[in-house]
Amino acid sequence: MNFKTPTFALTFGLLAAPAFAGGLAMPVADPVAPAAPVAVAPVVATGSDWSGFYAGGQLGYGEAETDDDTFDEDGAVYGGQLGYNYDFGKLVLGGEVSYVGTEIGDEDSATEIDGIATAKLRAGYDAGAFLPYVTAGYASAYTADDIGGEDQFDGYVYGAGVDYKVTENIVVGGEVLQHEFEDLGATDLETTTAAARVSYQF
Repeated sequence: MNFKTPTFALTFGLLAAPAFAGGLAMPVADPVAPAAPVAVAPVVATGSDWSGFYAGGQLGYGEAETDDDTFDEDGAVYGGQLGYNYDFGKLVLGGEVSYVGTEIGDEDSATEIDGIATAKLRAGYDAGAFLPYVTAGYASAYTADDIGGEDQFDGYVYGAGVDYKVTENIVVGGEVLQHEFEDLGATDLETTTAAARVSYQF
């Protein structure tokens, strides 16, 4: 009996089985490709809107002197302001009234200044959170004692300042003003004030 053929077939089958078994393995899925990065548009800062009413307080320092050098005093100034701005884009226009009491003078001085009231226009540049501006208008000084029969003297005021928005409603800033009062008795009076300000914008 010839066993060559069956033996060969059996040997071939045992050797080939691993190869065929590998061919029947489950296919391996390709790894998922990472998602493409999504472009995020940059956030563009927009300018602040300065339109609206505002009210606040101020504290600073002032100096006053007369043309004839009979009065030259300095001291604290403190008070409040009320105003309105309208923002046209880059140009901001507005008006403001204010009153500050002063410690300019002394009890022995006949030209002690009790307070200064102003009504002025403002023109500023909208630089986002910053608002630099110039201002000018009417001023009135009130003295502790009569000078030439008067205790109120009219004049004008001009100056500059800058406001900064801490939030949409809270504004801080600084302002320097020059006041000119004429016919203060036989002389004229000049007053310079510099004040830090804080306001609430409605």
